[in-house]
Amino acid sequence: MEGMSGPYVIRGAVSLPEAELMWRFSRSSGPGGQHVNTSDSQVELRFDLARTEALPAVWKERALERLASRLVGGVVTVRASEHRSQWRNRETAAVRLASLLAEATAPPPKPRRATKVPRGINERRLRQKKQRSETKRGRSPRDWS
Repeated sequence: MEGMSGPYVIRGAVSLPEAELMWRFSRSSGPGGQHVNTSDSQVELRFDLARTEALPAVWKERALERLASRLVGGVVTVRASEHRSQWRNRETAAVRLASLLAEATAPPPKPRRATKVPRGINERRLRQKKQRSETKRGRSPRDWS
């Protein structure tokens, strides 16, 4: 795997361990001329999320919960076939997996604290509403008195 730009950092000091990545290559579909019939440029990257020791326990639990719909037997799979070269597809798949795991292991957002609408803002809104109403009423051809 010489020339690859790994290790692929998930977040902070945590990165994807090369030993736990499982690569599979196959022929890519779509345009490409005669080249597409002879090269295995499509990349399928698999990572066993359920058995990995590379992620902290809290992250692993969070990722398993958030990626439950994508997992097959605790394994997350990413495919890449956009490029004609296998090397570029490998790069794309690894980066995609790293960003997927980064998103899945991110801490939940802080809960929103409910706040009251300030009285001044509410009064201004009602005043503008009344003003608009008077403007529209003034357009009427009938005499309202």
